Amino acid sequence: MIMKIRPRLIAAGAAGVCAAALALPITQAGAEPANTLPANGMQNPDDHSMGSQIRKHEGRPAARTFSALDKAASNLQAGVQGIDVSGHQGNVDWNAQWNAGKRFAWVKATEGTGYTSPYFAQQYNGSYSKGFIRGAYHFALPNKSSGAVQANYFLAHGGGWSGDGKTLPGALDMEYNPYGATCYGLSKSSMTSWIKDFSDTYKAKTNKYPAIYTSTNWWNQCVSGDFSKTNPLWVARYSSSVGALPPNWTSYTVWQYSSSPIDQDVFNGSYDRLKVFATNHD
Repeated sequence: MIMKIRPRLIAAGAAGVCAAALALPITQAGAEPANTLPANGMQNPDDHSMGSQIRKHEGRPAARTFSALDKAASNLQAGVQGIDVSGHQGNVDWNAQWNAGKRFAWVKATEGTGYTSPYFAQQYNGSYSKGFIRGAYHFALPNKSSGAVQANYFLAHGGGWSGDGKTLPGALDMEYNPYGATCYGLSKSSMTSWIKDFSDTYKAKTNKYPAIYTSTNWWNQCVSGDFSKTNPLWVARYSSSVGALPPNWTSYTVWQYSSSPIDQDVFNGSYDRLKVFATNHD
């Protein structure tokens, strides 16, 4: 089913962000030093790509049969193909991705309030120069600071939005904690409040609600609120069909369906609708 794009949909990175502006260190009191791990961090944030923790906790899909692959192709053929990237990919060959049929991309900009991707400029500006409709995403660490603080950090480091038809809404990556407890030590109601704080702050600054990236399993464990009326859903499920969605959402905007050889996404609509998604104000 192809979703109808409501006027209230998304928000993302502003066009033409210069590299110098992306590397500014955080100076506010109590913030994590730029490009360092959180206090109890054990991994490199460059490796925290979209869905990396979902695949770690929910498992990668088993090898598919030809019939399953045929079914997946049928489910995907009506949408627009895209990818998402992070520091894990380094410099991306955007010409090769374009030739492979990809037409949109989301790029990791930030994590928490202490990390900015060192490859953001090449990925964000390089995809734009090639003709991609592209946007930025933020890997949330809800136990480190408020949603508003992290939204503002994201906005200050490439996560803004411009209604130019070439900039996707900013995306909020909500998934398993790479540093500890699955739900970051928060109750479902507290996690809901944190997401709303981020979302409302982003909306106030850009007149766009951010897309929310998540898996149904993580969401059911950690969140109780309803964001279906405001935030477009970017759902992760590595299978031949998108499967059950998180509660209250009746359709998805983007589906991340594979991580091979790079994270693969499909927009649930035509290319013209993708441009509307990157243009309309809420």
